[in-house]
Amino acid sequence: MFGGFRLALSWLTVLPVPAPPVDRRVAGVAIAVSPLVGLLLGGAATGVLAGLVALRCPPLLAGLVVVGLVALATRGMHVDGLADTADGLGCYGPPERALAVMKDGGVGPFGVVALLVVLGVQAVALGTVAGEHRWWVAPLAFAVSRAAFPLCCVRGRRAARPEGLGALVAGTQPWWVPAGWWVGGLVAAWFVLPWRAPVGVLLAGVVVIGLAWHTGRRFGGLTGDVLGAAAELAAAALLLVCAVS
Repeated sequence: MFGGFRLALSWLTVLPVPAPPVDRRVAGVAIAVSPLVGLLLGGAATGVLAGLVALRCPPLLAGLVVVGLVALATRGMHVDGLADTADGLGCYGPPERALAVMKDGGVGPFGVVALLVVLGVQAVALGTVAGEHRWWVAPLAFAVSRAAFPLCCVRGRRAARPEGLGALVAGTQPWWVPAGWWVGGLVAAWFVLPWRAPVGVLLAGVVVIGLAWHTGRRFGGLTGDVLGAAAELAAAALLLVCAVS
């Protein structure tokens, strides 16, 4: 368990945590506990937001700064996954063609638009909830966004490639792991922001399930890029609902 948490910190943050030897079992534990890493990131983001608001920083600017810092704190992996997934979904051809586009490394027009819209929604929404002093929304959003990982890796999901992160973690999660995280997220959401936050959690779950289903058909299975895209889209969906009054 502790080895899996260390691996999750090493994978999902820039913290200099020594990773244990990686195999499918340890990787599965890392995916299972990844919402805890999201909670840590959300707590740090909340501290930065609160400090910027105390300094009378405009809400939109505060949100942009936090989104940028979180991207830096996660090595930009999820942002890169979002762009690559959008480009893969936007191209024509068989799954092999889409996977080649995703692996290319460049960012195409679909990826650029996805980054602008999704990160823009996150930034504006974070600034809005900070202006309302709804400080617990950010930890909830980042924890729920990382709960997308076990939901995407539930048993029965296969990998799109025989190598890579997708092959290491696809199908590692029993159903009760994502179920526990998402039910817990719904309960916590009610205390964070009644009605709005629970609806946001439900919308985030629908987005993740829809993305997993569609990319499974389009790419032939799960990839690491899809995990990053799922996290960013889940955070944006939840924050969007919480920001709407």
